[in-house]
Amino acid sequence: MTEWVPTGIDEEVPSAARVYDYLLGGGHNFSADRALAENLLKVLPARDMARLNRQYLDRVVRYLIGEGITQFLDLGSGIPTVGNVHEVAQKLNPDARVVYVDNESVAVAHSELMLRDNPNAAAIEADMREPEVIFSNDHVQRLIDFSQPVGLLMVGVVQFVPDVDDPWAIADRFRAELAPGSYFALSAFTWDNAPEGMRKAIEVFKNSRDPIFPRTHEEIMRMFGDFTLVEPGLVYTPQWRPDRTSDVADATRSNLYAGVARKS
Repeated sequence: MTEWVPTGIDEEVPSAARVYDYLLGGGHNFSADRALAENLLKVLPARDMARLNRQYLDRVVRYLIGEGITQFLDLGSGIPTVGNVHEVAQKLNPDARVVYVDNESVAVAHSELMLRDNPNAAAIEADMREPEVIFSNDHVQRLIDFSQPVGLLMVGVVQFVPDVDDPWAIADRFRAELAPGSYFALSAFTWDNAPEGMRKAIEVFKNSRDPIFPRTHEEIMRMFGDFTLVEPGLVYTPQWRPDRTSDVADATRSNLYAGVARKS
């Protein structure tokens, strides 16, 4: 048993966090995760989707640091890979504080290993569908001061929350906790660009612990509530403040909408 595999993990049931890790070239995944990812690649450009989403996260964190944000709550953070939130943020501001939240044991175990010598970052195992549990967590209370602006991140996660669990109400609850001057960054799977591929992807993910629920531009826009979207609004991931104009050419392969909004 390697150090990053917690006891009790069913290696035969794929998880979205480990599939994403594999698509990004990581090594914290099992054969069942790799098999699901390969099936996903038959119906969608999933490696491009993962890469473009990861690059979006990097740009968001740099943007928020530039806007004076010094604390981040990352919901559905997944398995940490190179360029994770704390690495990007603390490179620019060594005092930046980060709490990662995920309901996948491997993701949390590996995060804890990575962060054990980092007093300004922590990882907790919790479900974003239970906001009060997250708010009351000791690490959250130690590192996140909700009376001051926060960078709330829901990057590539709300597509795993079914309508029956009301992801809009979940987003509302987290946004309500934020002080004025806070930012909410979101990215999510959409039907809009490749509806047939997404329908097939839904079938692929039925064989995992994390079924997917892609949504339209309008449905994703509702997640922001009364927050004010910063330019360029809700767009495909590579279209959000790209570092290079050439990145925008990949927009049709991204299949995730992304946006950042500010609380007045």
